[in-house]
Amino acid sequence: MDFAAIDFESTGHLEDRGDEPIQIGIALMQGVDITPDHFFRSFIQPDQPRAISHAARAVHRIKDDDLQGAPLLVNLWPTIRNALKARVVVAHGAGTEKRFLRAFPIHGFGPWVDTLQLARKYLPTLNDYSLGALLQNLNLEEEVTALCPGLSWHDALFDAVASLILLRRILKESASVDDPGALLGIS
Repeated sequence: MDFAAIDFESTGHLEDRGDEPIQIGIALMQGVDITPDHFFRSFIQPDQPRAISHAARAVHRIKDDDLQGAPLLVNLWPTIRNALKARVVVAHGAGTEKRFLRAFPIHGFGPWVDTLQLARKYLPTLNDYSLGALLQNLNLEEEVTALCPGLSWHDALFDAVASLILLRRILKESASVDDPGALLGIS
């Protein structure tokens, strides 16, 4: 089974404007093998020029200067389509990713696996299900850092890779590596 994890970072909610994606990260996993040579990471130019909210900037540390010359989301469509088509799409708290992908109606991506929901189901004794807390609790942070040198939490690629590492651990721990569809409720 092939997986594609996706993560977006955004401008944060701004009065009367909502929020827009400003960074995307996509990582692929075939079976339980994560393939760094197929990682994709890009800043995204918002549709409307605007400042990044202070709250969002404090989380992901993306500055307006980082977006200079970045492509529009629509220009990234061929890359996004090729990465996600015919794969199980993975995200941690998938609502944001699904919302931003609505820019491409009738894209047909899926099925989706939300690692947040999966972790709550298969690791019910934990108190914190944030991606960072889960990987720290499971001693998986070094794996992400090794695959994403120079990046850290709330970088879109780093978080996408972290989602795959979490999924891989759950698959292995549940002995569902040979039949991940059964664990994930997909066929």
